[in-house]
Amino acid sequence: MRLLIVEDHEILAKAVKLAFERDGYVVDTVLTCEDGRAATDTVSYDAIILDRGLPDDDGLNLLRELRSRGNPTPVLLLTARDQLNEKIEGLDCGGDDYVAKPIEMEELIARVRALLRRPATSLALILSVGNLDYDTRNREVRVSGDAVEVSRRETDVLEQLLRRAGRVVPKDVLEEKIYGFDEEVSSNSIEVHISRLRKRLTDAGAAVEIKTRRGIGYIIGEAGTV
Repeated sequence: MRLLIVEDHEILAKAVKLAFERDGYVVDTVLTCEDGRAATDTVSYDAIILDRGLPDDDGLNLLRELRSRGNPTPVLLLTARDQLNEKIEGLDCGGDDYVAKPIEMEELIARVRALLRRPATSLALILSVGNLDYDTRNREVRVSGDAVEVSRRETDVLEQLLRRAGRVVPKDVLEEKIYGFDEEVSSNSIEVHISRLRKRLTDAGAAVEIKTRRGIGYIIGEAGTV
């Protein structure tokens, strides 16, 4: 899952980024509304953490723009303002939740998880195909109930495939979802992750297949169905 943090306090932004990365998320951080606009124009995020008190604009203006364009991405507003009327204003502008500073990191992560579990985001806790299960909260892969050791990147790829099981996931969508702006991506990185993931699942006895649709992307399904 890929998150965007729009927060001008660099120390706080880095702390939030590290906390979510430890929890398995891919995280981009920007410091201004302008950069937030550019990021949301470029990437389809799973959730956004948005500060109101940004140096170039009120974060609510970015939120209004997103909603006016029909962008449904869950947005959690992060601000030092704790007046009730300001909370109501943020929610009425299209915000999905509101956390006042100083924040408790565990609470912030739990609130984002809750946003991602809402029906519109299709974030089920357990994703399953055949005898393969993936626990999105604990990031655990199991085959017939037995844990399978899978690297972080392979897990990210597997999650995106399972969320669209039975449908082709374009290669560029996988790259967008599992790599941040500051990460270098080689031309064959996705192919390498897919190859390793296939081997791990085959060795574990998973009754699933990951097929390549040449020039398009990849699809996962029960063995013999894709």
